[in-house]
Amino acid sequence: MSDALSSVRGGYDRWAVVYDHDANPLLALEEPVVRSAVGDVRGIRVLDLGCGTGRHSFWLSAAGAGVTAVDFSEGMLAEARRKPGADAVQFVVHDLHAALPFSAEFDLVVSGLVLEHLHDLGQFFGEAFRVLRPGGRAVVSAMHPAMFLRGSQARFTDPASGELVQPGSVAHSIGAFVMAAIRAGFELAEISETAPNQEFSARYPRAAKYLGWPMLVVLSLAKSRHENDVPGQFSDGQERAGHTVL
Repeated sequence: MSDALSSVRGGYDRWAVVYDHDANPLLALEEPVVRSAVGDVRGIRVLDLGCGTGRHSFWLSAAGAGVTAVDFSEGMLAEARRKPGADAVQFVVHDLHAALPFSAEFDLVVSGLVLEHLHDLGQFFGEAFRVLRPGGRAVVSAMHPAMFLRGSQARFTDPASGELVQPGSVAHSIGAFVMAAIRAGFELAEISETAPNQEFSARYPRAAKYLGWPMLVVLSLAKSRHENDVPGQFSDGQERAGHTVL
């Protein structure tokens, strides 16, 4: 693992205590976009990759999905397991740099704001593709690469020490995201880039300095129902996921 990522697990273990109460504007910007892209999940099996404290896992479960949630931070998973509804979610400790311990058994993969912490995008998208059933979908969000141009990356202030902690990030490009997904076999159904507007910035003042600047990118991806389909082309009747721009 690169030096930039060697401290990610420890950083998120420390962040876990305040993660849900940090008023992080990126989380607030991301959730409605992901929900819209995901759509109806009743009766399907969902894999949440890099679930953290379960912020996507719980609403997916409440909406009727059978959810398996994976993260390598014991601290984050400990916070998730304390929440109401945790008994309905299967939480698994696992490092996303390694092969996933699942077969092609999921209808949907969701991953929120994880990609900047991965050095090997090909491994991530390849495994996400492998564990999906034919016809399955993936919705993957990431901090927009443009944020790195503003000197921004995942970080928090440790409430115990007052220290500003940056768990570790890699500045991938949108092209790198898309090509890694396509090379894994995915079809790109939709890509959205979202910037905060005035209304959002009024509710989340930390986003005001990024007004009109893209903070978020969300990829909606599909796995063909047919083994002989060409990656990058839609099979007949393949539904395209929607997106919301705030």
